[in-house]
Amino acid sequence: MIKRWLQASGAEFWLPLPVVAIAFWLGSSILTAQELQQSQPTATKLQADTQLKAVVSVNILLINAVINRNQNITQVKVETADSVLKRMELELVTTDPSQIEAAIANELQLSRQDVRQLVRYEIIE
Repeated sequence: MIKRWLQASGAEFWLPLPVVAIAFWLGSSILTAQELQQSQPTATKLQADTQLKAVVSVNILLINAVINRNQNITQVKVETADSVLKRMELELVTTDPSQIEAAIANELQLSRQDVRQLVRYEIIE
């Protein structure tokens, strides 16, 4: 009688499902734990002491250099025509125009002649 009721109600199919699910869960968790405990040798190692330098090519409109002789620093603002990078700012610890031009040329990957044509100086005494 109970067997016919189990077959008619479909419980014969549904009752073992939780047992199968629990067995699957336990088996997969054991396999996962074993896999995670094994060490994986790597061919290359991560080096955290290196720095990458990104080179961005932008169309530079204007370079403003404000030389503050009291503090012995120069604040440089670079205006670009790029929609992503509109403005860049640099702070240099020199007030000598030739050193300023060299540092800007080095930072922006430009020639010193190009920097000379674009830079505008403002001197604060």
